[in-house]
Amino acid sequence: MGPARLTAGLDHCRRLDLPAHRTLHGVVEPRELAELISLANDVDMRGRGGAAFPFARKLRAVADAAGTGESVVLVNGAEGEPASSKDAMLLTRNPHLVLDGAVLAAEALGAREVVVATAGGEVAEASVAAAVAERRASNVSGGAESRVPIRVVGIKERFISGEGGALVKAVNGEEGIPPGRKKRAATSGVDGLPTLLSNTETYAQFALLAEYGPEKYAEVGTSKEPGTILLTVSGGAAQGAVIEAPTGTYLADVLALTESEIGDGVLIGGYHGAWLSAEVVQTAVLSREGMKQAGATLGAGIIVPLGESTCALGEAARVSAYLAAESAGQCGPCRLGLPDIARAMYALVEGTGSVDAVRRCVRGVERRGACFHPDGTAKFVLSALDAFETEIAQHLEHGSCGRPIRGVLPMPEREADPEYRLEVDWSRCQGHGLCAHLLPELVDLDDYGFPSFRNVPGHLAKEARRAVDMCPALALRLARTTGDGSTPAGSPLRLVKDGVLRKAGASMPRLTRVSTGPNVSRAGGTAG
Repeated sequence: MGPARLTAGLDHCRRLDLPAHRTLHGVVEPRELAELISLANDVDMRGRGGAAFPFARKLRAVADAAGTGESVVLVNGAEGEPASSKDAMLLTRNPHLVLDGAVLAAEALGAREVVVATAGGEVAEASVAAAVAERRASNVSGGAESRVPIRVVGIKERFISGEGGALVKAVNGEEGIPPGRKKRAATSGVDGLPTLLSNTETYAQFALLAEYGPEKYAEVGTSKEPGTILLTVSGGAAQGAVIEAPTGTYLADVLALTESEIGDGVLIGGYHGAWLSAEVVQTAVLSREGMKQAGATLGAGIIVPLGESTCALGEAARVSAYLAAESAGQCGPCRLGLPDIARAMYALVEGTGSVDAVRRCVRGVERRGACFHPDGTAKFVLSALDAFETEIAQHLEHGSCGRPIRGVLPMPEREADPEYRLEVDWSRCQGHGLCAHLLPELVDLDDYGFPSFRNVPGHLAKEARRAVDMCPALALRLARTTGDGSTPAGSPLRLVKDGVLRKAGASMPRLTRVSTGPNVSRAGGTAG
């Protein structure tokens, strides 16, 4: 929509190789740091990854922290949001524009290297690697395309993988989860060096700004937020797409272009975003200021119309369960609170819960997490409660709104994490209850203190093993489940369908479960 800048040439080519890119954009000459900072300030360039942090301030902060020492430029291509595809599109189809911006910043900073981090996309990673190889070949033949070393790093795709601290840890070879204590990449990032960390689209926009200059760059968009933005439209859109549009474009025009069915609302800003009603959508403007007035944030440019054929409340519950499973599991609000929110949301879907119960669960996680993930999830859930008030009333009164959950909101297509199950040897269990204390989200105790278990998701396997190791009666086992939730043969202990507890490969007597008192085991007889 409007002039093609980030997407220039893509109407003729599936991917712009180096010669095609140079034909369109020329060779970006090195600039002094002060000039680049001035350019970014002139148009108030902000990061396009969601936080909208001023890019000029990032440049200055890294330069000040590095002094005369080394620094690194890090391109965040780890698009953890399932509803976003804009960065993958750029890295796949127009990688050289991204690299131009990153190299331009690296040269001005005197950086040691450029690191491009990608997640979950073999095609995008291969495209960037091919672009780096093209630049190296050009440099060998007398060109000047590889003035700064460029390294491509593929990391594990998770919702939290694009968080700055998590990305730095993953690039450094550690587990890619947010650090418990906030660290500024500008001070200590890749290999402990001051690191300029910004989103893929941001570097592409930076390259365009250097090419056009501030006046031409500001010829489109609004006066306060000049330029274009990339938008990912999916969900109830008949023509889901990544769209480049000038800031100030009406949201309704984007939805019309993609033949979107609005239904009960439109999600803006992804799974840490907010829902806009059909009425608000008609006048909402796509800019930071416009979205603020509409009651949302533009974030990474994610637009998901819900459509009319799916259960809106059920879709929100699906996302809440996904966000709970994507937690780093390193703090109580994430490990305990997010699963509680998901269960409370599904209880609403079944008509057995309450809005107050969901809000209580949300209050238990807000402003208490080690990273922003609990707060972002809380924002999404509270927005859904407000947006789907009528449908919630239908579920509470009738048990359903009459529509199925069609899975309209995008979820990542990848192999499911392994699931485990906790099993108990009732001839040993004495009802100490320690397992419930260690794993309150997975273990329930009956009136006599004896446990029952829910399946253990892969990200909680470490905590489950700890509960097994600490069981005073040595009554617990942890086994891998099969696709249907049963325990595969060969596990240390398996519970077969007739309720008989057997050692794998061994014969054991039948154990009958009976009502018990506090000092009696489930197998009958005296405990211990």
